[in-house]
Amino acid sequence: GNMQSCANEGEEIIINRIQNSKCFKCTCQNGFVKCDQSCPSIDDCYLLEAKSNDSCCRKCKGCIYRGVPYASGAEWSDPDEPCKTYKCIASVVTETTQKCYSQCDDSQLTPPRPGECCPTCQGCKINGQTVAEGQEVVASIDDRCLVCQCSGNKLSCAKKTCPILQCPISKQKQFPNECCPRCSGQREIMTATGKCLFNTKVYYDKTQFMPDRCTNCTCLNGTSICQRATCPILECAPEFQEEDGCCPRCAVAEVRSECSHQGVTYMNNETWNMGPCRSCRCNGGTISCSEMRCPRPHCRPNEELKVPPGECCPKCMEIAGTCTVFGDPHFKTFDGKFFSFQGSCKYLLAADCLGHNFSIRLTNDGRGTRRSSWPKTVTLKLRGLRINLGQKLRVKINGTRVTLPYADDTSQAGHGHGHNVSITRLLEGGIMLRTELGLTIEWDGNNFLQVSVPAQYKHHLCGLCGNYNGSGRDDLTGRDGRLHDDTEVGHFANSWKVGGPKSCSRAKENVVAQPTCHKHKTDFYCRPLLESDVFGNCDNSLNPNNYIASCSMDVCECPTGSCHCDSFAAYAHECRRLGVQLPDWRAATNCPAGGWRRNATLATFAGNSNYGDPSFVRFSKGGGGGGNAARMRRRKQKQKQKQQQLRHQQNELQENEYIKKHVPNKFLRQRAPDRTPPPIH
Repeated sequence: GNMQSCANEGEEIIINRIQNSKCFKCTCQNGFVKCDQSCPSIDDCYLLEAKSNDSCCRKCKGCIYRGVPYASGAEWSDPDEPCKTYKCIASVVTETTQKCYSQCDDSQLTPPRPGECCPTCQGCKINGQTVAEGQEVVASIDDRCLVCQCSGNKLSCAKKTCPILQCPISKQKQFPNECCPRCSGQREIMTATGKCLFNTKVYYDKTQFMPDRCTNCTCLNGTSICQRATCPILECAPEFQEEDGCCPRCAVAEVRSECSHQGVTYMNNETWNMGPCRSCRCNGGTISCSEMRCPRPHCRPNEELKVPPGECCPKCMEIAGTCTVFGDPHFKTFDGKFFSFQGSCKYLLAADCLGHNFSIRLTNDGRGTRRSSWPKTVTLKLRGLRINLGQKLRVKINGTRVTLPYADDTSQAGHGHGHNVSITRLLEGGIMLRTELGLTIEWDGNNFLQVSVPAQYKHHLCGLCGNYNGSGRDDLTGRDGRLHDDTEVGHFANSWKVGGPKSCSRAKENVVAQPTCHKHKTDFYCRPLLESDVFGNCDNSLNPNNYIASCSMDVCECPTGSCHCDSFAAYAHECRRLGVQLPDWRAATNCPAGGWRRNATLATFAGNSNYGDPSFVRFSKGGGGGGNAARMRRRKQKQKQKQQQLRHQQNELQENEYIKKHVPNKFLRQRAPDRTPPPIH
């Protein structure tokens, strides 16, 4: 069915209609309810138990060892014999004995404590490279089963033995940079009491069998218990190894006192780094390299995998908060709250209200309109630096016009302002301002603005963009700390007004109802967000309802026929940020790159008496310049006469003409009901 809409971004949602709802966790993501099943992974499981009717999840067949049940994937050791390890995978228990390995001299070795298997080296270093607390490192890239781990500033190393797999050799896959192969594909089985299913064969209880020459197995109570030999750790490279029964051994090779790598000669026992993840050592003429082992973390919806500078492994890091302003104007706060506000003054858009590191002010222009406005300039104040982003991509820094690209680098002694600020042009149009704080501002030079801040500013911000605390419910909090409801957006926004009366482009702010217009007009303009095959690539990632509402509001009071393009551009931009590319949306919707400019057309439409009249459906192209008062009165009288005499016929003709000229043919078909998301509640 249709995806369910939601309004409170990031919040958990309880849906009682889902059968076995305890099996799911649902949250609001990008305007849609997204549900994930809370089940353990079965990606590498070849043997699945038949699913019962009351079960939430598919289960990989587990094991029973000495009367104790274990889930597939469980690992444990014997307290009396700590070097023995056990692992259950799909009804097979593999028993192995660890082979210890030392990365340091005997004088630095600490004997194992009770319950431990291997001695440890003081200090977590391997080949001169520091290993982080809790991190694993592959001691030799020639033997990825030889693993070291740092715990309590001590390094212990042991060779791992791969567990027995249930799948046949043809279904086993060896992935790059991994020690052990994994099964691909799955089978579902009915449990046979007292019997063991191994690969394609069934073994009776207490039957012994050998899957390979290194492994002996016995079927016990439906679980295959297998002892597998652990091969010794070899100090020679693979090209100097030869087969010797179950395990390989080192052939006799010439021992040299130096190594050569990429034109550089290294002496015996010398170490060197090859990036943040790999370090190497010269060992008797053979190069032995170790490599950090990175876990595969599962990130939450508001996180992404990133490799911190200078580190080896990616980490789940919270996605930067973004606040977007577009159109007439519409706001999406850092926490995903949508609202519209057409004030024509200067406002505090976002600021660090705790550390006072920066503030961003937005100046709206509403000249020539009764209730419409649009973003005119954006001003960033940053530690004594004032950057003004204006119309047509004009940029001023501390009052002086600068050309792009611009860079203010503290490394250039005696130059710039020392703030590590850069401003560059974007390939898709517009400019990007970057700061050393991680704060970025994207501006299209017209009316689209997006501010991004790193997660370290959570709970620090205030202004029209909200407080960035993970919940959109309190984003309409005014300067005085009062929380406003959705009917008091004007009071909330005006509480963040700055600059005094001179900063307002209208003498008086009109408190009037939102404009309304005929539904067929908004359909003609805004329907592509629902029906376009181009936008359809994103409709499962981002709910278009808020953008449709913004589009409908804009086209009701629009001096040209292009106001809908603002909402289209904002939707496409957000889709791109979510990883969905919509390269052809402008051609498909007849929206020109760079957008239309209100300040180039308002002088024309300010003289139109019907401009701002919600009952007037403007498909006409409008008249000439503003003119004097007499001329405007004559024009007004003439327009009223036309409306009285020819309203119905003229509107019909003009609509048809507009559709032929501006609306692509593919948008004229009947709206597809299955593409229409339910409204946001």
